Amino acid sequence: MSTLLEQAFREAQKLPSELQDEIAQQLLNDIENELKWQETFSDSDADMGGFAAMAQAALAEDDAGETEEKGFGEV
Repeated sequence: MSTLLEQAFREAQKLPSELQDEIAQQLLNDIENELKWQETFSDSDADMGGFAAMAQAALAEDDAGETEEKGFGEV
C-alpha cells in the first residue's frame, strides 16, 4: 500500500463511522470504475472508432462556434 493511501486511511479513521462508510463506498466505486476503464482500453476488440468519431464531432462543433466555454462542473 502506498504511503499516501496509508495516510488517507489514518485520517479517515478519525471520522465518524457513517462518514467512513461513505468514503469507503466512494473509494470502492472509484476502484470498480477504474478497473472497467482499464478493461475497456486494454481490449483490442474495443470500438475505439466510436470514441474517435465523438472526438471529431466535438472538435467540429467547437470549430463552428457551437460550444460554450465553462469551468469544471458548470452547467
